[in-house]
Amino acid sequence: MIINLHRKDNFSHTVPKKRRMLSSTIERKTLGFFFLPAGLFMVAFLLFPLLKLVYDSFFAVGDNYEGRTFIGFANYIKAFTSQQFQSGSLHTLVYVVVAVGLETVLGLVLAVILTNKYRGFKAIRTFLLSPLMIAPLVAGLVWKFMLSSQFGIVNVLLVKVGIIQSTDSILWLADSRFSLLACIIADVWLTTPFMMLMFLAGIQSIPESLYESAAVEGANKWQIITKIILPSIKGVLFSTLVIRVIDAARTFDIIWAMTQGGPQGSSELLSVQIYKMLQRYGDVGYASAMAVIFIIVLIGLTLFAQHKQNRD
Repeated sequence: MIINLHRKDNFSHTVPKKRRMLSSTIERKTLGFFFLPAGLFMVAFLLFPLLKLVYDSFFAVGDNYEGRTFIGFANYIKAFTSQQFQSGSLHTLVYVVVAVGLETVLGLVLAVILTNKYRGFKAIRTFLLSPLMIAPLVAGLVWKFMLSSQFGIVNVLLVKVGIIQSTDSILWLADSRFSLLACIIADVWLTTPFMMLMFLAGIQSIPESLYESAAVEGANKWQIITKIILPSIKGVLFSTLVIRVIDAARTFDIIWAMTQGGPQGSSELLSVQIYKMLQRYGDVGYASAMAVIFIIVLIGLTLFAQHKQNRD
């Protein structure tokens, strides 16, 4: 009788275990099946082009991709010692710092203002979000016309308020002193609504009890912003900044539509340089080396940001 009971117990423990193992195996196969298209897509459109890019960067490639010659790290040495590459890196850094800095400040101010539910705030919020619906290339073309010295509305308004004497006093797109600034203005106009939207979502997630406690203690608006809002949305602020920094660093559409990197390379970012080197001059190896350096910097920035966020 005792033996039979032991057999029954063993059976009752063995069958569910087998079923669980079988179920687990099926689940893994099912999950693998669902991830297979995404995996194939990643290999075909991300991993393979990336490996091809790295491979090409070690070769001098002739016209029409013929006459390939292995030259080791010569393209990388050429990039690091090239004044043009250094200039493009500096322009990219200035573009990212100024554009993202302005967008962060403006987005935060607008988000705080729109948190107060006064009359008509929904209509104003919708109006402010309208640039998000415009493609970067179209936004660049719009600002190219608006900043034109011949018929652009910006210079006309500056003349009317007495800041400049004539509409050709500032050649936004043809003067090397203003071309990069003109592109930054267009980027700020296009992307500030995104920053505002992210900050607004973060602010609206703050519990009302914190505001009520601050009101009881007599905190003014500045103290509410610095002591409650900013610390509460620190995670959102950091994530949004990282996204925008990477996005701004690889900006191409706006620059190409407005100046194509000119005049004399004064608004040429690395993304534009790589495109020109590949499409206009046909130097596949050098363009690939610049692109690899650019990707490594962006990946390094992303990993640093993730590490920093995990520590916090």
